[in-house]
Amino acid sequence: MSRHGQASRYQMRRNARRMRRYGIQPMATVNDLDIPPLAIVGISRLAWRYRSELAPLTIAASILLTGMIMRRWSPEWWPAVLISTIAITSALAIGGRWVNLPRPIERGYATVTTAFAGTWLTLAAYLGPFTPPLPAVLSAGAFVLAVPWWTHRRRRARVRVERTLAAWPDIAQAVGLTGSRIQSAIVDLWGYRVRLRLGRGQTVEDAIRQMPALESALGTRRGAIRIQPVPALANRADVRVIEKDPHADAIPWPGPSITSVKQPVKLGVFEDGSSVRVSLRRRHGLFGGIAGAGKSGGVNVLLGDLTACPDVIIWGIDLKRGMELMPWASCLDRLATTPQAADTLLADAVAILDARADHLAQQGLRVWDPRPDAPALIILVDEYAELIEEAPGAERYADSIARRGRAPAVTLVAATQRPSQRAMGKGAVRSQMDIRLSFRVREQRDVDLILGQGMLKAGWHAHRLDAPGKFLISAPEHDVPRRARTFLLDDEGVQRTAERHAPSRPQLDAVSAAALETRADAREPLRAPEGVSESIAGTSPRHARSNAPEDAEGALIAALAAAPEAGASVADLMTATGMGKRWVYYRVRALVDQGRAVQVARGHWRAAPRSATGS
Repeated sequence: MSRHGQASRYQMRRNARRMRRYGIQPMATVNDLDIPPLAIVGISRLAWRYRSELAPLTIAASILLTGMIMRRWSPEWWPAVLISTIAITSALAIGGRWVNLPRPIERGYATVTTAFAGTWLTLAAYLGPFTPPLPAVLSAGAFVLAVPWWTHRRRRARVRVERTLAAWPDIAQAVGLTGSRIQSAIVDLWGYRVRLRLGRGQTVEDAIRQMPALESALGTRRGAIRIQPVPALANRADVRVIEKDPHADAIPWPGPSITSVKQPVKLGVFEDGSSVRVSLRRRHGLFGGIAGAGKSGGVNVLLGDLTACPDVIIWGIDLKRGMELMPWASCLDRLATTPQAADTLLADAVAILDARADHLAQQGLRVWDPRPDAPALIILVDEYAELIEEAPGAERYADSIARRGRAPAVTLVAATQRPSQRAMGKGAVRSQMDIRLSFRVREQRDVDLILGQGMLKAGWHAHRLDAPGKFLISAPEHDVPRRARTFLLDDEGVQRTAERHAPSRPQLDAVSAAALETRADAREPLRAPEGVSESIAGTSPRHARSNAPEDAEGALIAALAAAPEAGASVADLMTATGMGKRWVYYRVRALVDQGRAVQVARGHWRAAPRSATGS
């Protein structure tokens, strides 16, 4: 036996002799109680594993012990306990949202529990913890307050997450991330998030490649895991597990989110509930995705916001004969529905661009500042690939706008199914798209076509989007892959929004209008296709009209006089006069002010009785 072992046995015998000399009974040991050590270890492990479920009993026992100590040694402290209870309960009720109690019902539960514990401790210190009915009150109160704790969703979710992540070393080894470890975990409304510290030499891209294996190891549904890098540290990653899809149902459009094109547009909602906001000011945009993926819904949301801005003019190109953009015709200054009209529209946009550039140079300015009397110009092209195929001459105009349109505030927004270099033309249009929205794509390689080269490997998995309206956005302010869903703006909502915003749409500034008048003098007006108003066929009467104003004035008065009791709509008056909606709105307002016309309903007018009789 070693010298250390002999000293230990000698010390134990010496202590035993002293205890017998003074009549001290030795404490019972595990062997004296005949309790196997393995049973003690097992009970301890179970108590630790179910510590969350046993928390109410543990707290009740702690309150009872604290009451016994206070009654024995500090009974005069009961006023301090009462004052502390009042202060803490008031703080929880008022400021509980700042201590991870966001819901009122949670703050109420914490306030009631604190008030009960503090009141019982006050009475225990003053009367004694075993004075009837305090023991019964403590037992009954602990049970009643334990029921909400046991049934609370967030607590149960947190416990489940903790038990799942306790096995992370085994999970990491199984999925090929050996050496990584969990630093923190947060349970939210839709699932949970963990901060992952990667092993030496591992990168976020390694974790992204192991996402299918990680979904299997954690027992989640397919497509439930999101992995994002932490910008400050290359060996960290944020892993989010979506147990309940927040985008399972459509999200109704809440209405316009901006009143100026200078403000960031709200296009949808991310999975964590935050808004998808992006600025279109002097930025070109691209909407991509297969048919039925939600591009049209995204375009409608964008138009719903832009039409509410009095400092932006919107032109549209829709070669599907206006099927997509025609409902917004009353808010679009021009809408081209044929290849010839589209070519003319883009040529006019380049003329505006050149005129504004000359004006800025003469004024010593570098950028065009959008305002109601000098609005920005946004050109929205639906199915851009069709434009390139059917109107090859439009490619050079679009290329010029993409390269030079930033400073003069002439912006191009294109929507297409597959924006390959061939579909987008041979120019710089595709490379100049600074804002890119990718809705669902069928093939993985299409991710790089829409979002840019290498985005698929970086975790931008648009091919995994599983519902219309879901998208990924790449922009200077959105450089990590985060799934989002755009708002739903149905046909009735489009009609109501267009009618509400049409009267407040702005006119082109003098510089731009003069440039278009110069072009109009150099070319013949385009002829409108059958069934399409000339004002939206690509030759806006505001810019290049073939009708003289005096003839249109007489036609307007005659149309108002012949209008039925329900009144004539803007479309009817545009057809009768051959003029655009801006001119119609302006002249109708003037006639109303003169008492020669009356507004019957929203967007409907007829002649006033005295005007109808010829006075």
